[in-house]
Amino acid sequence: MKIDCVILNYNDAKTVERLVRQIEHFCCFHRIVLVDNDSTDDSWERLKALDSPRIDLLRAKKNGGYGAGNNLGIRYAVEHNKATHVVIANPDVSFTEECIRGLARVFARYPQVGVAAAVMEDPQYKGRYNGWKCHGFAGQLLTMGPVSRRLFHGLLDYPKRFFAGKKAVCVDAVHGSMLMVDGEAFLDCGGYDEEIFLYQEEMVLASRMKVMGRRSVLLLTEVYRHEHSASISRSVKKELDRQRIREESTLYYMKHYLFINALQERIAKLWFAGIRAEVRLFRAIQRRVVKNYCHRNLFALNLK
Repeated sequence: MKIDCVILNYNDAKTVERLVRQIEHFCCFHRIVLVDNDSTDDSWERLKALDSPRIDLLRAKKNGGYGAGNNLGIRYAVEHNKATHVVIANPDVSFTEECIRGLARVFARYPQVGVAAAVMEDPQYKGRYNGWKCHGFAGQLLTMGPVSRRLFHGLLDYPKRFFAGKKAVCVDAVHGSMLMVDGEAFLDCGGYDEEIFLYQEEMVLASRMKVMGRRSVLLLTEVYRHEHSASISRSVKKELDRQRIREESTLYYMKHYLFINALQERIAKLWFAGIRAEVRLFRAIQRRVVKNYCHRNLFALNLK
């Protein structure tokens, strides 16, 4: 096996630098491919300082989104570097060489695997099994709602017993922040859908791999750390802006992969409007609680 690592950057060179310094001496990697997604800051100059015999630097002609940028790097890794497998890593992750070797063993033992990931540790969500089910129209709507996904998590998620006592499990999809793909299978299935700018990449990749008869595996014996959405939050700072991008991507996924009809599309748009209302209400309540807490503490200090 010849494994390359692809890291996509957009206005986040500092985080990329940290990850490169962590993994640049990993013996399991043949090369590291850094892709700058047409950053608007000084990222390109900073990335050029990382240039070394084991690092390739690519610069996208435009910011076509997460999928387009990673497709560029993976295509280069497979076609130019002759990589058989590629690790796709967000800049805001941290992992060990043993984790990569564990993922490689999955592919070596099971040739039908197209995608594999380790268990994700996240400071926001703590430890979690980052493999999930691909749902139909109704299930997809329920997973998007802050309230509905909590109310119906028993139906939407794999039960804990599904993972109990196992070293690895086949799942419908795995989290895209750090995963390994079979390079040839990735290119043959079309890779990421470049019509999607951000979000839903995992669902698309899982759908495309499934059509080819390839499986997605979650390796339970290895973990990696993810600073949840740190890179995304730097690029799209407003929460509601991120929500709108997520809705656009989900609607695209529903239309092109779930093949919803016009009525279902209208229902989805109404559902999304309700989610935005939930977010606004929650943030308003949160601000009020914080404000009241500060006032009470200030009042208590004045009494002293």
